Amino acid sequence: MLRKLQTVVLKSTLLIGTLDLLAAGIQYFLKTGKGPAPVLKFIASGVFGLEAFSGGDIMIFYGILFHYLIAFSFSLFFFVIGTIFPVILKARVLTGIVYGVLIWIVMNLLVLPFSNTPKSDFQWLNAGIGILILIFCVGLPLSFIASNTRG
Repeated sequence: MLRKLQTVVLKSTLLIGTLDLLAAGIQYFLKTGKGPAPVLKFIASGVFGLEAFSGGDIMIFYGILFHYLIAFSFSLFFFVIGTIFPVILKARVLTGIVYGVLIWIVMNLLVLPFSNTPKSDFQWLNAGIGILILIFCVGLPLSFIASNTRG
């Protein structure tokens, strides 16, 4: 049972991490016409600060690494909560929406303010897009995977 759960969490991490990264990359491309490297360097800047933006390919690697570590954390937490409170897995859509919003809150009100990322002014449109990305690329996939895993 534990082995199956480990496999599901790892596969879920790869799925949601990739979906979220693709969505962020596409959003960035639509805004700027540029590729995803600055998005990955922004993620790396959480640890390395402004140095990440001039750090070259190694910062892209760190951005990918940190992104998937964060995705793993949110995947693992979701499956733990789903195990403790299996009733939440019955309302898959609602649970996925709520979890996506909660991830946005945690990242934007707790993680980013205490990281070394460059600070920017709050914009409702960007917040809404970010929340929608997290709902559709993280919350809903995790909710459906977890509910299907439980049988």
